[in-house]
Amino acid sequence: MRRYLILALIFCSCGLTTGVSRPLMANGPAETMVAAEQVISELMAIPGKQIPQKLLQDAQGIAIIPNVIKIGFIAGARRGHGVVLVRDHDGEWSLPQFLTLTGGSVGWQAGIQGTDVVLVFTTRKGVDGLLQGKFTVGVDASASAGPVGREAAAGTDATLRSEILSYSRSRGLFVGVSLDGSALEIDHDAHAFYYGTPSGTLPKRVPNEANDLRQLMTDLTPPPIVVAPGAPPATPVVPTEEPAPATVSPRLIESLRRSLVRNSDQLQAILSPEWRPYLAIPKELRESGVYPSQDSLSTAIAHFTKISSSPEYRRLTVRPEFQNTFEQLREYAQAVSTTQPLLELPPPPVSTRKSID
Repeated sequence: MRRYLILALIFCSCGLTTGVSRPLMANGPAETMVAAEQVISELMAIPGKQIPQKLLQDAQGIAIIPNVIKIGFIAGARRGHGVVLVRDHDGEWSLPQFLTLTGGSVGWQAGIQGTDVVLVFTTRKGVDGLLQGKFTVGVDASASAGPVGREAAAGTDATLRSEILSYSRSRGLFVGVSLDGSALEIDHDAHAFYYGTPSGTLPKRVPNEANDLRQLMTDLTPPPIVVAPGAPPATPVVPTEEPAPATVSPRLIESLRRSLVRNSDQLQAILSPEWRPYLAIPKELRESGVYPSQDSLSTAIAHFTKISSSPEYRRLTVRPEFQNTFEQLREYAQAVSTTQPLLELPPPPVSTRKSID
């Protein structure tokens, strides 16, 4: 037994020596960009587990690091590769830049665990420090675990003091997490490979994945309405009827659809065959751009509701796979209900008019 422990420690120390100084990407830059979009869309899709909208709207930057790996037996280490988006002086989001995250901790830890990490920069100081060179969370900028949920108070003492708010997701659940001591560093090599030019210069090409992530962040954080100094206050409008619900952008609906499908697949994987049809989502959700009927969505939601209200099925309803699928199913149904559907018409009649030579 002792011999195996020694071999394990040697293996761990070798991994730390070769991996902590510069984490290797498990996938290419394009895959990292896609994974980052999935993380942020899933985080913001579930009410009660998301970054408060006000915090995200006021953020100066956001770093998204999918699948941070923690490896350790006696000494633990974190490593990951992700992207960071920064707001310019006009409030617009920059193109995503690649970064690495490395960090160590001491304690009795064992195993290898993948965790998605999101860091919200609340001040310009933290963003500038990251862009200027290697940056250590908790040393170069104060950090704390961020609040979650739509109704979470954004004015807590921890939030007011912290320049970085950190979040993580493990096994489908997003929670606040402390990453003090973790180092962030811009990955100039990945940037040059992906955009075709060095960091700090205009990109030679802007791949679709980068545009999609940037647009998603824009959709998630609409700029506040700014009133010019000295301008008269706007005259309040007295509604004469029920206000129309806000329309959700097609991009957000598509992100929510993909997230719902992934979570449903995770739920189906833990169900026995006789349960899978009962807790299946509408098959139309498997195809991009195809909206399921309200009846099929209502039926699926009714099935989940019935199960969640029965103590007999508590072993299932407490699982994150069930909870995330249920919550995202309801969120998706609400989102598509505010979107004006296209008219479903038969093909137009064939024209019988002869062409004029």
